[in-house]
Amino acid sequence: MKIKEDFYTIELAGVKRELPLVRVAPGLRVALFNILGDTEIVKAVTPEIASMLPDDTEALIHPEGKGIPLVYELSAHTGLPYVVPRKTRKQWMLEPISSDVKSITTGKPEKYWLDKRELPKVAGKKVAIVDDVISTGSTLEAMENLVAMTGGTVVARIAILTEGDERKNVDALGHLPLFPDD
Repeated sequence: MKIKEDFYTIELAGVKRELPLVRVAPGLRVALFNILGDTEIVKAVTPEIASMLPDDTEALIHPEGKGIPLVYELSAHTGLPYVVPRKTRKQWMLEPISSDVKSITTGKPEKYWLDKRELPKVAGKKVAIVDDVISTGSTLEAMENLVAMTGGTVVARIAILTEGDERKNVDALGHLPLFPDD
């Protein structure tokens, strides 16, 4: 069986990818950028993402999702610690803090949860928010809220790609348009 798909081509750090256009809402498609399992792209973009970090960055935060390989590789590259707030509260979490979000990919309200045991990595620190794609900014806002709740300061908002409206408050390697669905 042959599946007909439309694609959008990008090039990041010398690596080209054909991104499938997927429907996320009635009348709207996005170019699906999925770095899970794509070691080549993660390794290629990490030095460029690292160069965007302010010199005084002390920690990284990344929302649970497809971009976890990026924050891991960035931590290994820079030596900075990182935390990954989870999309669901786990039974093992000790007095977690949480922040609300409505993501374009899920279309419903969610929370991001950060375990009390993780707080020392970001509490009172200068923190860079790192994500693979920033679209509506709602997940970014949830990460900002979590950092603020710990007494930390957001010193950078960095993504491989932004999507939709241009974001002046985010440093990114590229931008993806939205695709109205006929």
